[in-house]
Amino acid sequence: MNRTAIYARYSTQMQRQASIEDQVRLCQERAEREGWTVGEVFSDMAISGATMLRPGLQALLERAARGEVDRVLAEALDRLSRDQADTATLFKKLSFHGVQIVTLAEGEITELHVGLKGTMNQLFLKDLAAKTRRGLRGRVEAGRSGGGNSYGYDVVRRLDSHGEVVTGERVINPDQAAIIRRIFHEFADGLSPKMIARRLNAECIPGPRGIAWRDTAIRGHRARGTGFLNNELYIGRLVWNRMRYVKDPETGRRVSRQNPREEWITTDVPDLRIVDDGLWDRVKRRQGEIDDTPRVQAIRASRFWDRKRQVHLLTGLLRCGSCGGGFAAVGKDYLACSAARKLGTCDQGRGYRRSELEETVLTLLRERLMQPDAVAQFIAEYSTAVNAGRASAAASRARLEQERTQIVRRLDGLYDAIADGLRTSGLKEKLEELEGRRATLDEQLAAPPPAPVRLHPNLSAIYRRKVEELGKTLADPEIRPMAIEAIRGLIRSATIEEREGHVRITLDGAITALVGLAQPEAGKSLCVGSVQVVAGARNYRYRHSLQIAV
Repeated sequence: MNRTAIYARYSTQMQRQASIEDQVRLCQERAEREGWTVGEVFSDMAISGATMLRPGLQALLERAARGEVDRVLAEALDRLSRDQADTATLFKKLSFHGVQIVTLAEGEITELHVGLKGTMNQLFLKDLAAKTRRGLRGRVEAGRSGGGNSYGYDVVRRLDSHGEVVTGERVINPDQAAIIRRIFHEFADGLSPKMIARRLNAECIPGPRGIAWRDTAIRGHRARGTGFLNNELYIGRLVWNRMRYVKDPETGRRVSRQNPREEWITTDVPDLRIVDDGLWDRVKRRQGEIDDTPRVQAIRASRFWDRKRQVHLLTGLLRCGSCGGGFAAVGKDYLACSAARKLGTCDQGRGYRRSELEETVLTLLRERLMQPDAVAQFIAEYSTAVNAGRASAAASRARLEQERTQIVRRLDGLYDAIADGLRTSGLKEKLEELEGRRATLDEQLAAPPPAPVRLHPNLSAIYRRKVEELGKTLADPEIRPMAIEAIRGLIRSATIEEREGHVRITLDGAITALVGLAQPEAGKSLCVGSVQVVAGARNYRYRHSLQIAV
């Protein structure tokens, strides 16, 4: 057990990257004292220990699952996780794969450490959150910002009388304030948020963060106080603690929850007022009138937000060939460029029937992407490219084997000389050096050599049959969700462009999903990561287009 992986992490942007280097250096010194061989170093920078969704940690777990790690070495258990449940899960996963956890602070981690230290780390997070909230509340009650900045204001950067940075102060941005008043006036006069956004984009007025204006940013959510039309800061009233955030144990993502109104903290900041009370009241009256319409009442009565939305075959995959933006539903059965319909920033405003687009994509998958000639060329080129990389690994292995043979020969000569009575200064050190190098080479050569990649010669026929079977299952409501997910896994994007009255769809797909569907045993061993393949082309990405009449 000598394959040791080091893990290091620091939490926030307030810390420095050198913290990672310090942790790694201390861990390497410990490994040298113990005689452990350090393989890879995994790290996560400016990522909280309260989540498992960290690239470095996930990569470490993948290596452990493949049997490439025997020991994880970290500065302390809280570097791996501060969440009690995540600590236990991490310990179980690594223990299952036979991986030992050792930290500089606690030594070898056992179930006792997981229970006690996990509880302490969880309490630390809770205490830290409480202290942070107390500090933010004090800033809010003093009339300063308790979080990010809002459109219409500039952040004040200055030092106080003690030379310390003052945080949370803002002043009105006159140009942006004029845009805010314009939005309020136009909405009060009867324009919809969508029309307001289209007008602002047509006049090339930069939106928040410099991006295009969107109707959702203007409309917002009344109960949550989000959106331009609901931001009470514009009438000189700073409201804080409307929401709280809890972590979903299934996904690890934060989910918002609205706090009771009595827990809200409200502070008057008259120097930050942009909109007068009369205009604000006009906007609120119009919002109330809209809420009272039969259409809105019917939508609210349906409680659509409680129902899981249906995922269609092309949801999130369609791209506009003119602006590169996504497509959204327009009506029940049609899709169109979101930037064209909502923002007015794209001239490709035509709508396309969903069923016709889905059938076209299935046709591309069945008939165009896997033509026998193209597949044969792809198989040859992909196998050659991957096997070339593995040939390099094989050559490196051969060099290691040759070096080991030479070392063994030299050791045999020294052993014979010692047996004959030879005693010279430095002989012991030379023997130890050669024996140590031989042990290192033995460890490196313990892994099996890379096997050549072989793709099934009838991959195109297998793939076409699989896609046809999936296409038929789309008509069965019971297994349609599974079939949709399987087909969606083959598609990276579908780009729609219209030129001179003709519509063209260009489909891009991922090779791992393609091969994995048609040849599961090969798909498991490819491990090509983010590599993409074009059938019959050398940039390793498969792509094909089809001109359709819709």
